[in-house]
Amino acid sequence: MADHLPPALLEACVVVGASSDKLREVYQAINNNGTPEQLLLEPEVLHVLAPPFVNRPHAENEAVRSHGKKRRSFLRKKREQLAPSQAGGRGGSEDVSVTKDIDLMALPQLCFPDGLQVTNEQKDEQFHFLVFTDVFGNKTHGVVMQCYRPILFLCHIQVSLLHCTQRLSVMMFTLRPLTIVLPSREDKDHPAIDLDLHLPFICFRPQQLLQVLSCLLQEQRVVLFSADWARLTLVAESFLLFLQPLSWQQPYVPVLARGMLDFLMAPTAFLMGCHLSHFEEVAAETDDLILINIDNGSVSTSYSETLDLPEFPPAAADCFTQRCQSLQIHFDLHQCHHASCADISEQRAQRRAWQHNLNHDIQRITLELIVNIFRDVSSHLNYEHRVFNSEEFLKTREPAEQLFYKKVLETHIFHCFLRDRLNRKMDNFARLELSTRSEMQKMKAMIKVPRRPTVQEIQARSKSSITESKLSKRLGMSLPNLRDDQTISFQRNTLLTRIILSDPALRTPPKLPNVFKLPEFPASLSFNSVQNYYSELIQQLGKAIFSVQKENSTLLARFYYLRGFINTLCWRRLDALGDFQNLYKTDTAIFPTQLVTWLVDTLHRDERQQADKRPELRRLLLKVKTENEKLLVQPDDHVKKFALPRKHLLQEEFVRCVQECGIVQDVATIHRLFDALTDGQLKQVDPELFKIFYTFWKETEAEAQDVNLPPEVIDHLDNSECVYKLSSCVKTSHGVGKIAMTQKRLFLLTVGRQSFLEITKFRDIQDVKIASAPFLLVRIPSLRIETSGRLEVFEANLKTETELWNLVVKEMWAGRKMADQHKDPQYMTQALTNVLLMDAVMGCLRTQRSVIAASKLAYFDKIKHEVPMMVPQTTSETLKHKINPSLDLAEPQTVHVLLYTPGHLTCNDLEGEMNPKLWVALSGGKVVVFDAASWSMLQDCIQVGESQLNCMLGLVQEQVWIGSQDSVIYIIDTHSMSCNKQLTEHRHEVTGLTVDSRDKHNSQQTYSCSCDGTILQWDSASLKVKRQYHLSCDRLSSIQIYDGALWCCCSDSIVELKKSGTPQRRMALPDDIRSMPSSFSSFIVIPERGQLWTGCADSGELCLWHTNSHRRPFKRISLPGSSGVTCMIRVKDQIWVGCRGRSSVGGQCGGQLRSQVLVMDAESHTVAKELQAHSDSIQTLCSAEDRYVLSGSARHDGKIAIWKVE
Repeated sequence: MADHLPPALLEACVVVGASSDKLREVYQAINNNGTPEQLLLEPEVLHVLAPPFVNRPHAENEAVRSHGKKRRSFLRKKREQLAPSQAGGRGGSEDVSVTKDIDLMALPQLCFPDGLQVTNEQKDEQFHFLVFTDVFGNKTHGVVMQCYRPILFLCHIQVSLLHCTQRLSVMMFTLRPLTIVLPSREDKDHPAIDLDLHLPFICFRPQQLLQVLSCLLQEQRVVLFSADWARLTLVAESFLLFLQPLSWQQPYVPVLARGMLDFLMAPTAFLMGCHLSHFEEVAAETDDLILINIDNGSVSTSYSETLDLPEFPPAAADCFTQRCQSLQIHFDLHQCHHASCADISEQRAQRRAWQHNLNHDIQRITLELIVNIFRDVSSHLNYEHRVFNSEEFLKTREPAEQLFYKKVLETHIFHCFLRDRLNRKMDNFARLELSTRSEMQKMKAMIKVPRRPTVQEIQARSKSSITESKLSKRLGMSLPNLRDDQTISFQRNTLLTRIILSDPALRTPPKLPNVFKLPEFPASLSFNSVQNYYSELIQQLGKAIFSVQKENSTLLARFYYLRGFINTLCWRRLDALGDFQNLYKTDTAIFPTQLVTWLVDTLHRDERQQADKRPELRRLLLKVKTENEKLLVQPDDHVKKFALPRKHLLQEEFVRCVQECGIVQDVATIHRLFDALTDGQLKQVDPELFKIFYTFWKETEAEAQDVNLPPEVIDHLDNSECVYKLSSCVKTSHGVGKIAMTQKRLFLLTVGRQSFLEITKFRDIQDVKIASAPFLLVRIPSLRIETSGRLEVFEANLKTETELWNLVVKEMWAGRKMADQHKDPQYMTQALTNVLLMDAVMGCLRTQRSVIAASKLAYFDKIKHEVPMMVPQTTSETLKHKINPSLDLAEPQTVHVLLYTPGHLTCNDLEGEMNPKLWVALSGGKVVVFDAASWSMLQDCIQVGESQLNCMLGLVQEQVWIGSQDSVIYIIDTHSMSCNKQLTEHRHEVTGLTVDSRDKHNSQQTYSCSCDGTILQWDSASLKVKRQYHLSCDRLSSIQIYDGALWCCCSDSIVELKKSGTPQRRMALPDDIRSMPSSFSSFIVIPERGQLWTGCADSGELCLWHTNSHRRPFKRISLPGSSGVTCMIRVKDQIWVGCRGRSSVGGQCGGQLRSQVLVMDAESHTVAKELQAHSDSIQTLCSAEDRYVLSGSARHDGKIAIWKVE
């Protein structure tokens, strides 16, 4: 059993000291020669006490031994060296077993790092701390207490080894007269903090702390020194916590004994600690070490003068320094305005609360530092191919920061950090990075545009360039620029220059932890006493579970986990499984999969029979069996760096290569690029051609960084505009200058004193054509641009650039028209990408057919002539905006479900009312979240299972429920944006979710249904099933509540249920439709009108039923141009219907079927509007507070349209 249990809190108690023979020899030597000033002895392990600390009855001990963890006897190894009387312990020669993870061979040296001494004077007890790290990075912590005793009982040292455990809640227990409090983890990936994190801030100034953290991030060879052994581990642990979520991957030995100093000769990076008395010796004998003196707060290097440490990024360093100044690190100053407290327990509680708040502030400050350093890493990741483009990331760094990042990017610690980012890990780093994004960063995340400096960034750069090097950034990318690589050469005890800093971060007060007090430990450790203690603990946990049943699901999960663990220790397998089953409803993140699997495998036959009688356990056993039958697929944790190809690329390989290098992600665009580069050749791209293309693309990006617009030009441009293309100096009808192109306009930069002259905005262009201008006896090709509202035609003698600029301007013109007509800015972004690809193709081919090849990328200019660009007026007036939820994906995904949650869904948050959100369910269990106020993406991917998602529901308990094809209801926490709860009561595909709209305050009446006809009524607070119904039908596809009545949409009928769950009325599928392979797809009930509107998947008409009169025949309402109804919603007095279009409606658009949204008038039963905005079938509709309607389409379109409601 022990192999499957979490690690024990107390692994062993070890007594270390001198052996009896050595003590006798010392005693005789003292009697004969007098007391020496200092005598060193060899310490040995005298006694080991290891768990289980229980005196079992013999029969019970034998029964359990077969299940126990394999242990080895430490003393058995020593038998050949020790006499039986020397073995110590209670039984003299008795074997004392310890777990295989604890190695006691080096322990005596670490308990006495200065050696076991015989002294003339009595000394007080002293403590220091040890950390043992295995090859997997698991830590075992030890506390060493040194005791001085008179001769013959010399120096008995007790060592308590505390293994890092998953402490799930704050626990408190009493060892009279002491009260011990064990802190909890903030989350399962965050270590438990039982340290005073402000100690390094007392020892070091902020600049020196930055030096130390910089050394650790760059994986230097770091040695800590102190005259106090205890400080070494405390400070080292604090430094490693400051790096979170980055995790130190190199050797870590915070305490080195005198005989272990040769460890410092290791060639690899490390973090170790030594006594201050060894400082000069270490500095003289070793090279390239970072020496950190904790006692005087200095940072220096060893004797070598060659070690240089790159400077910390200045902006992040300045911010950190400012934050440090706001810390209140002295408890007495904090308490000076309070009255003195005579109760020692209350004093300790006040100190503990102060330390908890201070630790929270320090962790926030250090996390902010890490976020400021690595904020832009995610912008250079390709999640599909797991590639980090380090070269492009480095190019975005300031020249003075590049050497620092070059060193950090090569470290193991950063590699593990990258792996977590590619796995889209939602930890504190990801949450803080998302919450602190600027408006510009949110905009760039919403619309993927090729990287170019905006006007705002050019302005900021020009202000800071006064004191910077005049060398161009492009030159710095290709040649060493020694002036820009600013480093700090560490002389002995040198300091970083102090930097004054910026605005303080918003401080969010930490939540006070909940404390669970364990029962008092039994006086005897007999088996019966321990079992009685477990029983008392189980009863106490039961009371705690009952008290927080409907208040705090996170705390409830911790209590279930702890009770399941205790039940496992008591061999109450079924009770343990029941507790662990409840974790699905409270917090799946702490579900102990390995332990549960072992419990299921060890169930006896009678226990299995009992489990089969309990539905929740039967489901758990089935789930464990299903999981065990699945093939074990190792998670893909590799991280690649982009490398240019070395062999010819076929189309599939070319797509992968282009995506990895970050040029473009859209597969269709890459296919057009492949056709352009292989024009007139075999359908494969030569690696040398790809290299030339890639180099030209990157050089163009670098040249864009050199654009330095004068203030009088910048004043005429928007802050978000970027210069994407610049012509050579040409003669134009407005004078001589360079033509510049942004995403919005063309303008002329005149020669001499540069000034701004707008040529045209793309949306105002009327015509673009190539002409010829006379020059002496020849005619030079020129480009003519006609602009609406201007009589004068702009003409530029672009010579050899004319054909390319003709393609460029026409593509941008067509893209702008498409974007304006469809209210979709993604069209303009795509046109811009096409233009830049054209430019790169022209630059790398340089053949007579290069223009023809580049023209294959003019996608929008081409479809402008093939498909009418005009959008019907009604559509244009009603359509507000379009967004693309598949922006970060290589291909569009089907939008299966949309859910709008208003701002008050999370209004109870201490930080204030949150913005409304739009939740989007895509294929493969992906959920994307948008801010419904700005339509910027808040969360790019929340993974909820791997199956298709069918329905979503928002509840006021700050939850979003999602029904899946895998029969599970997933619950997302709207604060953490993570899926940590599951409802597994359904046995088949979950197809519908609904809540009684009359119960808006507590949302208790929540229902779910599955395709087999099962309907469950939930208590949404406790997540327990209150009632269960079963409806006999072929397929139950959705449910709705109207005036307290439950309506069900089956494939062949619409059924209203009584409160008892029995059918009250049934509207069957019309006979003529029943003869076709069709079924009901959606329905709407309007109780005040007595109307039921139904739609069928393969019928282009609606059926209107009269719920108040069964005898009245239903009415058919024809839907123009529709071949089937996919979804319907009611908005005010309108019925919005999502339809699949026929080929006669808009025909085929690029080979894709156009669909439409029809707005029906509920009173006149007529079509009020026909809206066309999607090129694939509409899958879902949702309403945003009756002000907007949102429609999502299938994968060929994959976009969301936002419609205004009148």
